[in-house]
Amino acid sequence: MKKRSSLVAKFIIGFLIMGIAICGVTTARGYTQYKSYIEKKYNDIAYDIAQIFESYMTEEERVLYMNAVEGYCMGTVSEEELEGIKATSEYQKTGKLLHSLREATEANDIFLVYTNPEVIMSYEEAGAENWKPLTYVFDCYMVEELKFDLGHKGGFNPEFIADIAEVMKTGKQVNNYFISESEFGYNTSAVYPVIVDGVVKGIIGVEIPMATLKTALNEYIVNAVVATVAIVVVFIAIFMGYMYKNMIAPIHLIAEEAEKFVDNNAEISDKLDIVRTKDEIQKLSESVLKMEIGIKEYIANITKITAEKERIGAELNVAKQIQADLLPSIFPAFPGRSEFDIFASMNPAKEVGGDFYDFFMVNEDHLVFLIADVSGKGVPAALFMVIAKTLIKNQVLKGEEPSAVFEAVNNQLCENNKEGMFVTAWMGMLEVSTGNLTYVNAGHNPPAIKGENGGFRYLTCLPGFVLAGLEGIPYKQESIQLHKGDSIFLYTDGVTDTIDMQEEMYGEDRLELVLNTYKEEAPEVILKEVKKELGKFAGEAEQFDDVTMLCMKYIG
Repeated sequence: MKKRSSLVAKFIIGFLIMGIAICGVTTARGYTQYKSYIEKKYNDIAYDIAQIFESYMTEEERVLYMNAVEGYCMGTVSEEELEGIKATSEYQKTGKLLHSLREATEANDIFLVYTNPEVIMSYEEAGAENWKPLTYVFDCYMVEELKFDLGHKGGFNPEFIADIAEVMKTGKQVNNYFISESEFGYNTSAVYPVIVDGVVKGIIGVEIPMATLKTALNEYIVNAVVATVAIVVVFIAIFMGYMYKNMIAPIHLIAEEAEKFVDNNAEISDKLDIVRTKDEIQKLSESVLKMEIGIKEYIANITKITAEKERIGAELNVAKQIQADLLPSIFPAFPGRSEFDIFASMNPAKEVGGDFYDFFMVNEDHLVFLIADVSGKGVPAALFMVIAKTLIKNQVLKGEEPSAVFEAVNNQLCENNKEGMFVTAWMGMLEVSTGNLTYVNAGHNPPAIKGENGGFRYLTCLPGFVLAGLEGIPYKQESIQLHKGDSIFLYTDGVTDTIDMQEEMYGEDRLELVLNTYKEEAPEVILKEVKKELGKFAGEAEQFDDVTMLCMKYIG
């Protein structure tokens, strides 16, 4: 048996998941905002340092230094001239101030370089090893051995190519931050444009470590998680106490009493009345109690109905047997007669059906055979079938012609036919000595006849009106000459209307094909083969109509 978890456990797990989700979302959101705030603060400090460094130089000094380095890059200024500038007191003073500024601000590096956007964007052409777009004017790197001197060339992080080129083109700082992580820690950089004579000639770069950022973020995460967990735990404890008293305990009682109802042979519970939550749970308890009362009454009723159904089933089986006994079912039907062979069968869709067939000798030289289909199915059709069959046989035995038989039976069936039932029928009277067949059709399917052409074909004739449809209807009889070896096949629409699993009908063409396949066989064989083909065609599809067939072969 599968183990079931309690409602309390499900609530606790659900609240824990919700708490973890709230904690995660809140912490992640706060972490992002706090990190962004700290990064902005550090970045603002870096730009402040860059502006301070710019203020250390006069306009003339800035123009002198930038033009000299530009000339050096263009080949118009020699290395000796750069050394001369480097030896000046102004240059050395600015370098000392820059060194003091770096130490005071604890920056990793502060530098001034000459460059231009075209050189910066040449990374892919030059390659990583040869790409050195920066020519240094000042450098105050924290590692003395790695500092660049005046006129030295260097590079920068390739991730910032587009942003630095944008600074060079516009003369304005970009909106995003230059954040990097290296062997010297987690750093932010400022890229500040240096403008000479209205043209951006270089940039001031400041890199400062965000030493406290990760520590602060880690502390924030720990504090946020601890606070959120504490709040969630307290909330769960308080809320679960409320939930247990007002929801879980009553539901548990309802479930327990419902289980007892099942185990104790539908014994109605006496504890469901104590649930007084004044909400949907109380309504559920009242509904369960009402359901228990209803189920107990239903069980009593269904027991009575089952007994009645068994009685009706037994009676229907008797009725089925009676109906079968009413139809000729012993074959060969006329063992003393060699002039003809006849065989028939009926398979009702329900216990009893509305189809019927009959054949009998009127006298020594006349054989009557017929097939009929009563509208509807089940017991009403079966009762109407018994009446119709009896009336037809009685009228025939009076010695009347087939047309007169149908006219009399039609009028008799119309009397008190309040249910509006009707019968389609086809009847033939064979003069055995001559093979002359007189027949009449009351709205029934045309039979198939095997004549001189050697194959079965449908007998073309105008069908008359159905029996019991309208009083006073005349019926026309016709005749056909049968020869030695001719056969006639009668059937109800349950044969041609048989459907398969795709709801496709069997149809007259398939019936004609199977009849011609076995046209030389005896009537019994023909009926069995047709029935076999119908079964193959229908497959698993349910039979919805009675299937009745009759075949007569004239031997002569």
